[in-house]
Amino acid sequence: MIYFLLNKYSSYSNGRFFLLLASFVFYAWWNPKYIFLLLFSILFNFLVGRQLALKDVAVNRKWLLALGIGVNILLLGYFKYANFFIENTNIAFNQSFAIQNIILPLGISFITFQKIAFLVDCYKGKASEPDLVNYSLFVSFFPQLIAGPIVHHSEVLPQFKDNKNKHINYENVLRGSMLVMLGLIKKVVVADTFAIWANKGFNTVGTLNFAEAWLTSLSYTFQLYYDFSGYCDMAVGLGLMFNIKLPINFNSPYKATGIADFWRRWHITLGRFLRDYIYIPLGGNQKGFGRELSNLLVVFLIGGLWHGAAWTFVFWGFLHGLAIITERLFRLTKIKLPAWLSWMLTFGFVNAAWVFFRATSWDDAIKVLKGMIGLNGIVLPEAMQRLSLLAGSGTVSFGEWNTVLLEKPFYSNRIILFIVLFFVLAVFFKNSQELLLKSRLKPVKVVWIYTLFLFAIVLLGENSQFLYFNF
Repeated sequence: MIYFLLNKYSSYSNGRFFLLLASFVFYAWWNPKYIFLLLFSILFNFLVGRQLALKDVAVNRKWLLALGIGVNILLLGYFKYANFFIENTNIAFNQSFAIQNIILPLGISFITFQKIAFLVDCYKGKASEPDLVNYSLFVSFFPQLIAGPIVHHSEVLPQFKDNKNKHINYENVLRGSMLVMLGLIKKVVVADTFAIWANKGFNTVGTLNFAEAWLTSLSYTFQLYYDFSGYCDMAVGLGLMFNIKLPINFNSPYKATGIADFWRRWHITLGRFLRDYIYIPLGGNQKGFGRELSNLLVVFLIGGLWHGAAWTFVFWGFLHGLAIITERLFRLTKIKLPAWLSWMLTFGFVNAAWVFFRATSWDDAIKVLKGMIGLNGIVLPEAMQRLSLLAGSGTVSFGEWNTVLLEKPFYSNRIILFIVLFFVLAVFFKNSQELLLKSRLKPVKVVWIYTLFLFAIVLLGENSQFLYFNF
């Protein structure tokens, strides 16, 4: 309200300046001291970017670009990877260096990629921004500040400068608020419920049988999707309420029929950055097929490490890189699989790979995977005892099919209903952008979203945290 009132009765410049200050307050609310890190980072990158854009012959622009990228990576490296480096140094060289008490500043992973992309484009002559307020708002705009989407300067800077966006647009407010509501529903009602079962299976159960392992892995697969896509719905919706169109970050990824297709649908803005600023500079597919495959693997290893300072994240990235390479090699055979089989293979791989993404240790990951392939036993309902031939293997038993994950207070058998319901919604129905940005807003749609939103507010608790805040 204040933003649009300032635009109307004062000036658009004052409105933007207020929005910038509000974004700084939003960021500082969690930990005020980190606002100084954000301010330093913004000012440093603005000055370096402006100098790069000037193409001053007196300045070695390559060294200046290297300095800009280096400072950004050093900041990210210290806060996110210092302890990871210390731990591995201790293990490799039998040392005992002390682990530091370092708190990761919110959003540093996402902000770092945005600023690096801006510097590279300034160097290439594709970007320039002489206005410090506009640049600061591009970096710190509160809807996407702490967990993305990773916005590109060419997408949002022109929108902040466009006078047409200074007037309130009630359709944008309505559609944006519906997206915010739907995002919170996905987070609080769906993701937080799946989190109960995922945490139970990964953290507190010693061994998992076949059913328990699959319920655990599928719970996390859907928790992660509904959590992060819910956050991104909220970010896009909040931006739209200010007439700023942020990029879509998810496009029904569990409908993918290949790993490359999955990455065109999952965390789209991250995939775009890795392609444009790592894969293509490495040579992309322009230096031979072997180099193309190695570039792909490097990109996914970096993508895995970007998500977290642990070898399980690196291995997750390695698995996806290996899957992409396998897919490229399979194309050479000219064999075309049926769409349903391609989908099954893709979803099965993604679900299994998420186990390493979620696990806090190799033992946790192996525990779940061993259960998924039946090494810890398969329990079938007593009603299926006529299949007694299966029992001869020693791993199949009959009894009451009530696994640890189904026991109260863990919502009893609702886990199966939840998995089936939200699997169907994710795979066979329209996603939130298709529902609220690309189709008419019928009154019945508004009513049921608002009703579910009120339900989500009732369920909202103090311990509800978005997963991607960790990354």
